[in-house]
Amino acid sequence: MSCAGSAAGLKPPGALSYKMVEDELALLDKNINEFWNKFKSNVNDTSCQMVALRDTYKDINKAFAEKLSVKLKEEERMVQMYLEYQNQICRQNKLIQEKKDTLLKLLAEVDGKKQNLEVLTANIKDLKEEYARKTETISTAKKSSEERLQRLQKSVDMFKDRLGLEIRKIYGDKLQFIFTNIDPKHPDSPFMFCLHLNEARDYEVSDCAPHLECLAEFQENMRNPR
Repeated sequence: MSCAGSAAGLKPPGALSYKMVEDELALLDKNINEFWNKFKSNVNDTSCQMVALRDTYKDINKAFAEKLSVKLKEEERMVQMYLEYQNQICRQNKLIQEKKDTLLKLLAEVDGKKQNLEVLTANIKDLKEEYARKTETISTAKKSSEERLQRLQKSVDMFKDRLGLEIRKIYGDKLQFIFTNIDPKHPDSPFMFCLHLNEARDYEVSDCAPHLECLAEFQENMRNPR
């Protein structure tokens, strides 16, 4: 009886090993599922993080591109402004150079006119001095002529009073000298001769009445007075 009961309470060895294998497989399957779930969760988190980083990168890249575009436009505008300013400076420098050239030309003309003025002033001074000399010469000559004329007039008056002299201007630019009171017996009888300048600008006596033998000598004395 004891042997039979003992045999009834024992399980066969094969059944125990199978149960253990099932438990191990179930545990392994559980562990695999947990690992897979964790792996998927990690992968999903990593993927989300990468997507988030990608989106952040896109946003940053877009913002940077926009800032860069704005910066490039600003720099392009600054370059255009610089070129415009440079062109304006070139134009201003050109105008300044033209005005400088014009000023130098005007200064040269002024210097030339100044030199001409100095020359004219010197010429005017010389002319004034020459005019003063000529005026003095003319004044002296006039004074001498007046004195000579006075002497001649006295001589004429004397000849008129004593010899009845009368001077007439006749044809051919001749001067006719008529004397009376020459012949005491006939005081009214006229004696005359004509005087003129020939082509050689020498005195020449003609038309003497009555004729005088000393006419040639008289004419020579008229040309070369002593």
